[in-house]
Amino acid sequence: MSFKINRGLFKLDLTDHHAVLGIPIDADTKVARKQYLKIARSLHPDTVKAKSEAEKKQASELLSKLVNPAYEQLSKTSAQAEYQLVLAQTGKRLAGEAEKPKVDSDAAKQLAAAGANIESVYKTAVKQLASSQYKNLAQVLEAIGQLSELNMVYLAQKQGQGVRTARSSAGKTATSTSPPPKVPGKAANQQTASATVPPPTPTSRIEPYTRRAQEYMNKGNFAKAVLELRDAIKLEPNNSNCHSLLGLAYLKQSQVSMARVHINKALQSDPKDPLALKGKQALDRLAGKTGGQKSSASSAQKKTAKSKGGMFGGLFGGKKK
Repeated sequence: MSFKINRGLFKLDLTDHHAVLGIPIDADTKVARKQYLKIARSLHPDTVKAKSEAEKKQASELLSKLVNPAYEQLSKTSAQAEYQLVLAQTGKRLAGEAEKPKVDSDAAKQLAAAGANIESVYKTAVKQLASSQYKNLAQVLEAIGQLSELNMVYLAQKQGQGVRTARSSAGKTATSTSPPPKVPGKAANQQTASATVPPPTPTSRIEPYTRRAQEYMNKGNFAKAVLELRDAIKLEPNNSNCHSLLGLAYLKQSQVSMARVHINKALQSDPKDPLALKGKQALDRLAGKTGGQKSSASSAQKKTAKSKGGMFGGLFGGKKK
């Protein structure tokens, strides 16, 4: 059974794990676990309240193909941090586009017009939809789509700042309460969040290239992403975001030497570039696994391939089921 969703963040080829679990995008791992257990009990073959064998099979497939993968992504701190960075960048990009994201649900339209009340309206809407999300199996995909529209509008309105962002010190996270888009009384936190995810330049000549590259990366087509990013770098040779994305694309293809070149160039342009820092961590780990010895490119490639997608496994959502 195929579960296709073409609304909200799913339209951007980004798997919306938060929408699948029915939790806000700033929810922590504890909230994700609590919601997952609740959903799993309702869908598990031993406890599902199905009226027929067909419904029982549908519930089982929803659990295995949507719910379990979503929880797996959001339950691991490192994987969640990388996923949150992608969400934050998506929010920045959506905010920079001339047209507002198109949505169908009344809840998402109300959120788009919420203004200063966006936090309370968003959390209330998510809670209401999630409360009945898996009660009617025929309406599950519709509910997930509506939740993803809420998440897309929220990210665009908050310019990505509503997402918990990974920090190198003590695992602290930046959150927003009200009013948007700034965190009240938290000037230092605002600066940290701003520095963590550098905003794209909406009028930049390279924006179409980086957008297409990210779309290719969402689909796992890193070779085409490399071509787009090479063209972008010709226009802006010192753009840290381009170099970090290109380094990531090379790393996903186990081209460690090329990944290192572009990760280093990204950090030269912007020492705080979040994806470049993640890439450097991945490269350092590969270097550490060789016991301090100088390894060949093929050896590093084998070590990268052994891990499930490398350090950035699941970063762009993977293929749809």
